[in-house]
Amino acid sequence: MNKIILIINREYLTRVRNRRFILTTILTPLLLVIFIAGSTYLSIQGRSEEKIAVVDANGFFKTNLKSTSEITFDFTSGVDTSNYLDKGYTAILLIPKFGDNSKKSEYIIRSKKKIGLMVEESIKEKINKAIEDKMLQDAGIDKSRLDSIHQRSQYADLKPLEEKGNKVEESNAGLAYGIGFGSGLLIYITMFIYGAMVMRGVMEEKTNRIAEVMVSSVKPFQLMMGKIIGIGAVGLTQFIMWIVLIISLFSVAQAFIPHEVMQQVQTIQQNGGAMPGNNMMQASEAAQKIYNVKHTMSTANWPLIITCFIFYFLGGYLFYASFFAAVGSVINEDPQDAQSLMLPITMPIIFSFIIMSQAVQAPDTAIATWASIIPFSSPMVMMARIAYGVPGTVPYWQLFLSMIFLVGGFIFTTWLSGKIYRTGILMYGKKTTWKEMWKWAFRKD
Repeated sequence: MNKIILIINREYLTRVRNRRFILTTILTPLLLVIFIAGSTYLSIQGRSEEKIAVVDANGFFKTNLKSTSEITFDFTSGVDTSNYLDKGYTAILLIPKFGDNSKKSEYIIRSKKKIGLMVEESIKEKINKAIEDKMLQDAGIDKSRLDSIHQRSQYADLKPLEEKGNKVEESNAGLAYGIGFGSGLLIYITMFIYGAMVMRGVMEEKTNRIAEVMVSSVKPFQLMMGKIIGIGAVGLTQFIMWIVLIISLFSVAQAFIPHEVMQQVQTIQQNGGAMPGNNMMQASEAAQKIYNVKHTMSTANWPLIITCFIFYFLGGYLFYASFFAAVGSVINEDPQDAQSLMLPITMPIIFSFIIMSQAVQAPDTAIATWASIIPFSSPMVMMARIAYGVPGTVPYWQLFLSMIFLVGGFIFTTWLSGKIYRTGILMYGKKTTWKEMWKWAFRKD
């Protein structure tokens, strides 16, 4: 045991003191914030603004076809398919003359460049809405009254509540989706990064013949375990530092918020989501947004989510890292061998990510439930489901069974990989196949 601890310390301290580790730990959260801000800015700036000339053979679309910030409909006369570009339009919409009782016809939109799918669907929806408004007007409903009814009816605010035993608590599906997908994505990425790090470390020690010296004083299994746990501790340290850094950045950001706004936020919180007199309009827009963000974040069970994330991150890493170590032990000088041998390891991880992407949208399906229990996929899929609530969406028995299976799976894969590692780490000059590795794994000692 002391020898394993020595190897863990060596692997951990060597990587933590590395300049690359320090830089990535500090820069990754900052780059993530810049990436999110940049993506948001580009998505806003990158929106195309379509100015569409409309040629209406019926005459009623001018008062019913509504423009938006992205699509502007113009009914200027004298515009046709030959001159719409010269007059500054990006496209021209040709609406044919309707029959006596049928408005189903072929609407044509012409443009120099292909129109995007979302824009095309939006135009189709607005045409149908304009026809619907016209039919309601023909039925005797005044247009101004119709618009007034439509505007006054857009005030419904759905507040989801989740029953937890005798208590009823507020939930937020959008937040659960974000937490579930984000957690699963982080585990997916880190299993590849740190798993590959284990494999490269074993490969380097083997090709440099350092492993021969080390196994003369420690058993191959101890060497493998020390390397796996040491690198896993590096990953956990990095995550903890990221959490601390992100919390610090949020704390610093709050210092730049005006004191009056923060006082309004506190007042709203103390009054259960409203300003005195139940008038949210008394609060500034900034205070309302800050309160909404804080209130939404408070609906999640953060202690459970963080605890489960650490468990499934470590469990998933340990489960797959032993396989990566076994592959690294049988590779010689040719790095292409690693690519072919890694395929059976990476495919379950990729399939797990695909299932997780579905589980964050439908956490109660049979495939999501079973994938969250099976060790090969549970680290990602269970985190996608936990975000929706325990024991509401995920019963306690499913969570405990998933954890037990993951621990048992790690023990089994470590034992299996240890037998491969013991033979492969001292074998040189020969290409190894999975068939041979399978024989080593189940060979009787």
